[in-house]
Amino acid sequence: MRIIVSGGGTGGHIYPALALIEAIKQKDPQAEVLYVGTHRGLESRIVPDAGIPFKTIEIQGFKRSLSLDNFKTIYLFLKSVHDSKRIIKDFKPDVVIGTGGYVCGAVVYAAARLKIPTMIHEQNSVAGVTNKFLARFVDKIGICFEDARNDFPARKVVFTGNPRAQQVANMQPTGRLTEYGLDPEKPTVMIFGGSRGARPINEASIATLPMFKGAAYQVLFVTGQAHYEKAKIALRDVAVPDNVKVVPYIPDMPQILPEIDCIVGRAGATSLAEITALGIPTILIPSPYVTNDHQTKNALSLVKQDAALMIKEEDLNQKTLFANIQQIMQDEQKRQQMGQNARQAGVPDAANKVIAVLQEIMH
Repeated sequence: MRIIVSGGGTGGHIYPALALIEAIKQKDPQAEVLYVGTHRGLESRIVPDAGIPFKTIEIQGFKRSLSLDNFKTIYLFLKSVHDSKRIIKDFKPDVVIGTGGYVCGAVVYAAARLKIPTMIHEQNSVAGVTNKFLARFVDKIGICFEDARNDFPARKVVFTGNPRAQQVANMQPTGRLTEYGLDPEKPTVMIFGGSRGARPINEASIATLPMFKGAAYQVLFVTGQAHYEKAKIALRDVAVPDNVKVVPYIPDMPQILPEIDCIVGRAGATSLAEITALGIPTILIPSPYVTNDHQTKNALSLVKQDAALMIKEEDLNQKTLFANIQQIMQDEQKRQQMGQNARQAGVPDAANKVIAVLQEIMH
């Protein structure tokens, strides 16, 4: 198999693509993969570091308000389609898949115009602008949430789940909690606002930390590197109990997840794929700053299945945060049931499902 993969801008588009590539290589070590992204996106660092051949095109997203810059966007899109066609003709892929972000718009569109089998993968419960545009041109559309089905032509949609889930589903505890001075045998809550952290989550968490004194569980609070210095200043006036550890970030975050009994954090698609794959109860605080409020819709999909609790950011404070954590951590039976529900909500063999769709459209 020769495959071009394109997706970028955020980790939510990149990590599922990398998980898919890993699964393809496991099934077919002779498979050749080319990743196409932009030189400015996160993919320009993450993909080459993973040892995957990488090429770039120049493209940018549309401004949502009237802007002269959108004329440049149109020009760059047309140019990037031309450049993508050249890359495709040189590489000669059997199939092309886009995992989201405006970069894959040009690549997948160019492939479709060249009559190459194409697929897009939508990680969120609400379809992104690029995937909505591409839906009319591609052969198949993979989704991770049933709510996304109505955003696309029904005959093209296949429920696949997120390939990231397959990558983490079989991870086992490795005792990493000891690196942070915590007991691997004790129930653990991790509060985590994303790779960069989230100010509202940090502020509520800092106010809540003293309330964990004497709890039968421990807390790992990850502030995010960008917010750590401010958090340290705020913590000077806070009595942090011995069963709470505050760190700026955790490298290789998925590796520690099997040791976590409850997660407090955002409702990004990749995070939810990891959480459901491992069956971890969660308290979701969706970001209200994302397109179409899709994180709230992501979160509700788990809340409806009693796999998660949700706190709207506008309702987030030390009282609501502590009460929700107590609700899960003081009831072991509830925690186990929520974990089981979370696992049932996930798709642990998602990468294989995507590969099966790719093989179908190739023949």
